[in-house]
Amino acid sequence: MRIFSLLAITALAATLPAQTPAQRQQRDLRYEDEKPPGTAKPASTTIPRSYALIIGVAQYQNLAAEAQLKYSERDAEAIYSILISPEGGNFRAENVHKLVGPRATLANVRKEIEQWLPSVTKDDDRVLIYFAGHGFVYQGVGYLAPYDFNASRIAQSGYPMDELGRVFGSVIKGKWKVLLTDSCHSGAITPAEDAAYMNKRLLDLSKSLFSLTASRDRERSFESPDWGGGHGIFTYYVVKGLEGMADENGDGVVTADELAEYVRRNVREASGGQQNPTSDRGSFDAQMLLAYLPSGVKPGAPPPPKSGTLIIETNMDGVEVFLNGNSVGVVNKGTPLRLPGLPPGAVTIKAVKMGYEPDGPREEMVYPGQESTVSVKIMIPRRRPRAAVEKFDDALDHYNKGGEAEYGKAAALFAEALALDATYSQAALYLGRTHDALFEQETAAKHFKRAIEIDPDYMEARASYGGMLLGLGDVDEAIRQFNVVTRRDAKNQMAWYLQAQAYRMKGMYPESIESARKAIALTPNNGEAHFWLAESLRMSGKPAESSPEYLAYLKLSDFDSKLAGKLNYYVAGFLIGYGRKKRAAQRDIWQDLRSLAYFGLCENSKNLKQYGEAIPYCQRSLTYDPQDAFTHYLLGLNYSYQAQKTGSLELLAAARVSFQKMLTLNPDLEEAGFARKNLTAIDAALAATR
Repeated sequence: MRIFSLLAITALAATLPAQTPAQRQQRDLRYEDEKPPGTAKPASTTIPRSYALIIGVAQYQNLAAEAQLKYSERDAEAIYSILISPEGGNFRAENVHKLVGPRATLANVRKEIEQWLPSVTKDDDRVLIYFAGHGFVYQGVGYLAPYDFNASRIAQSGYPMDELGRVFGSVIKGKWKVLLTDSCHSGAITPAEDAAYMNKRLLDLSKSLFSLTASRDRERSFESPDWGGGHGIFTYYVVKGLEGMADENGDGVVTADELAEYVRRNVREASGGQQNPTSDRGSFDAQMLLAYLPSGVKPGAPPPPKSGTLIIETNMDGVEVFLNGNSVGVVNKGTPLRLPGLPPGAVTIKAVKMGYEPDGPREEMVYPGQESTVSVKIMIPRRRPRAAVEKFDDALDHYNKGGEAEYGKAAALFAEALALDATYSQAALYLGRTHDALFEQETAAKHFKRAIEIDPDYMEARASYGGMLLGLGDVDEAIRQFNVVTRRDAKNQMAWYLQAQAYRMKGMYPESIESARKAIALTPNNGEAHFWLAESLRMSGKPAESSPEYLAYLKLSDFDSKLAGKLNYYVAGFLIGYGRKKRAAQRDIWQDLRSLAYFGLCENSKNLKQYGEAIPYCQRSLTYDPQDAFTHYLLGLNYSYQAQKTGSLELLAAARVSFQKMLTLNPDLEEAGFARKNLTAIDAALAATR
């Protein structure tokens, strides 16, 4: 057995990208001052690139039952939603990291604050940190309490506020830095003098940033179901302010000064003076832009008068309430929904429940400084005309057969059903799905939106619409749709699995992993949830954890390929928005995903130095997609490494074939230069054996 030199190949080991070859996309590195889809911004408004870290802990791992909180995690989710909204913070979803519940460990908090934010921020950026949870004082030092906080080891398990101030003030870059803290919730475990210290230290941090704390010296922060169905009072008004309530001059921008004044005034009034949010007006740029609301621009609008409160009560559980077209929460029978902090004047109320005629829209009045009770009643089950139901059923038969001709027939019949019953939200949904299957996305979007307009609580329609948006590349809006669904219906596995895909496409791997695992917990046999979990684990550098998930996907998707072409886009598995789209052919996407799964297994094995196992995985990947140049390249690398390991000339020759095939298919790949160097080294090694 001859010994040969493959120095060029050895040097190449670190150059293999981790991305999936068939779907490698350029990451969107645009600044947030580029307008979101469908939003027109005045030329005078510039939104800097923005990063945020959101931390929320309610149920602590090591605290007693009486020390647990109720709404901190809901608070964090509400802040996340308003920050990523184009009618709000305008943060890109991939730039907002979220540590909620068990993910908010001390190690993760340190990593995000001390490593991630310093590594990504630049001098002109906007940076925000939000914390909702407990705060503690020990030996004169204040600590924020992460999920794994231990009251018997405060200094070792808490995050020091002095360290937060140092890192945020001098290590993390940015021209606008924002710290929002809703802590010191529980008087039972936080003495008054400790609360005073915590609040003073948090305020001191504002010497280098805009720090808005939930309360001032010797005060505690309150949380209650009376604010929006369950929030900290401070966070409730922060969210309302960022939604536009704090925009007192009507210019469509919420500044730091406006938010501080709005939150301070409303929290003080709502708590009867027991809680007073605090900020240092002189220590930050008063015009710091915190939210941008293009549709709310009202030139010359006077400051709003004293706010009022609506109390919504209903006769059924699970009724979603819309105020001026925006969802404000879900109300149950016997548990009213309080909506404080509303500007006085006429508002439009609509209450909806799937399968029933809505109550409203109707006009109600918000009176300044007063509480008004609004009763909504869901009474009439929605009845379909028989002819409309028959059209729908006939259309569904054609739709389920699949294929371009059948989809065309289905579209016509769904349209007829909707014409016979303008409230037939299911017909609108399937009309959207059918046009999406025919790659008529503009028409599909219109019908998805129609289904949501008819039944705003139609979570399946929102999830399907988000799936189509993924296929169009509008990942940010897709994430917003999925976020609505998962907050409203935590058991909607379709939204969790699609959200995992969206986060994977954004490079938000921890979020993708969490969403995929939630989808799998709800539906263990959802193969595609295993696929996206495998993808994000692989991209996170965890090949040993990733491979079993790829294998689970392959086992669950190993159906007769003859059936694949008959499956539509929305049967179990919901293969949406990924793979090479060809005319209404589920089988193509099925083949793409299987090809990518075997590619992932190949790369994982390579990274574990199991080259003999990697080679057949790459070969299987190429049986589904023989024209993928990058898989040929990966196969060539594995042949090379195994040849170097065993001294096999046959494997070396096989590596040459793979590298040459890669260059024939795509000589412009970034890795082409390395492939050519390897060919030169292989030719020299083979020549030396003759």
